[in-house]
Amino acid sequence: MKTVKAIMVTVLIAIAPQAFAQDGEGLFKAKCSTCHSLKQNSTGPMLQGAKAKWEDAGESDLLYEWVRNAPQLIAAGNSSMANAVKNFSPSNMTPQQVTNEEVDAILTYVDGWTPPPPPVNGTPTENGEVVYVANYAWNLNMFYILCTLTIVLLIAIIVMSGTVTRMIKSDFFQKKLRERNNTLNTLLLVGLFIGMSATSYALEFNAPGEAEEGEPWLLIENMDLYVMLTINVILVGVLLYVRRMFNTFLEMTKAPKTEAEVAEEEDVMKKVNQILTDVVPIEEEHTILMDHEYDGIRELDNNLPPWWVWGFYCSIAFAVVYLFHYHILGTGDLQEVAYKKEMKRENAKVEAYLKQMAMNVTAEDATIMTEASDINAGKTLFIQNCVLCHNPDGEGIEGSGPNLTDKYWIYGYEMKDVFTTIEKGRPGGMPEHKSKFTPIQIQQVASYVLQLPQKDGVAPNGEIIEKEGTQKNDE
Repeated sequence: MKTVKAIMVTVLIAIAPQAFAQDGEGLFKAKCSTCHSLKQNSTGPMLQGAKAKWEDAGESDLLYEWVRNAPQLIAAGNSSMANAVKNFSPSNMTPQQVTNEEVDAILTYVDGWTPPPPPVNGTPTENGEVVYVANYAWNLNMFYILCTLTIVLLIAIIVMSGTVTRMIKSDFFQKKLRERNNTLNTLLLVGLFIGMSATSYALEFNAPGEAEEGEPWLLIENMDLYVMLTINVILVGVLLYVRRMFNTFLEMTKAPKTEAEVAEEEDVMKKVNQILTDVVPIEEEHTILMDHEYDGIRELDNNLPPWWVWGFYCSIAFAVVYLFHYHILGTGDLQEVAYKKEMKRENAKVEAYLKQMAMNVTAEDATIMTEASDINAGKTLFIQNCVLCHNPDGEGIEGSGPNLTDKYWIYGYEMKDVFTTIEKGRPGGMPEHKSKFTPIQIQQVASYVLQLPQKDGVAPNGEIIEKEGTQKNDE
């Protein structure tokens, strides 16, 4: 029974901080995100590290009063921190109905937050799904082109529909309609045109999204382009229909063609058909009859259509060019090489992003962080992810994790050793955290662990490592 209770207590200790941090995220988004940004100053100052600053000033208790009623704390005049930040914004901070625990939850979430690395195309997630990221710059350019095309098509439809309308209303056309007794069909065509053209003006566009730094002002997803392309295809269909209607009405106003004109048109069509298909006229089919016969059916030896023959010749020429370009001369990249080059370009973008966000930290160049905000962030991450095996104070749990506060180290006590252990994991139960933490977060956790005061815990594991200037606190 005692074992069961111990397990339950351990699980509760591990789960509670995580739920606490999740509540902090929800509270921040509900109460603070309007004026405060997680990554930079906004209407209000950036909150990361704010708790440590108030604690360093000896006003940790006044921080709660500041959140609940900032104007009242300023008016009281007994807070140096309140006086220091009161002029950050011309508007006063809105009083918040929150408890001390909720304020702690918000600040714990803020201190532990770091910007996630950008997703890379083709990278599988933990669920096995492949991430695809839209090229917003290219999408925005295509959106401009499609919008321009939409406007051109709408103008063409409006102009042509106006011409058709004026044509229908003319006395000459009305006379021709009466002569042909086709009024009903014309009305049906006009009604259909009006119904289709009316839908062309029902376009609605979403408002622009909030652009991040380095991104276009308007984020266009691939699906948005598909919708715009579909609209343009529909408009092209409407335009072609109106054009056909215009030609039909125009033909109705013309005098009937003479037999000579009809014969001339038929002769032109025969010549075009001969060029495209090279078909022998029916009256001359006896010249291409083949010898064999079955059940009274005889086969014709027609030539292949010229367009098909020339397409076949072009495919042969293309194959020769392709062979020399990709396989003989090597002037083009095959799929595998193209994939590697693209991955190299995308990895370079990721490295540039990490460098820009100061997250290009490795085990070799990682240093101990001493800022209170970094130590607090490391503590938050440690509580959320490590207490199940090492306990909240790092003294370890028998059979699960070693004591992190004593002088005994299995893989080394230096920053690079601890960083590598957290990042890649170790045999015997220590999981890797590279997939869960950013490099900065790993550095924060390692810095927090290395400053833990010594506590009695599980039996020593490893070897005693003591050097001059050791980073471990043995108090």
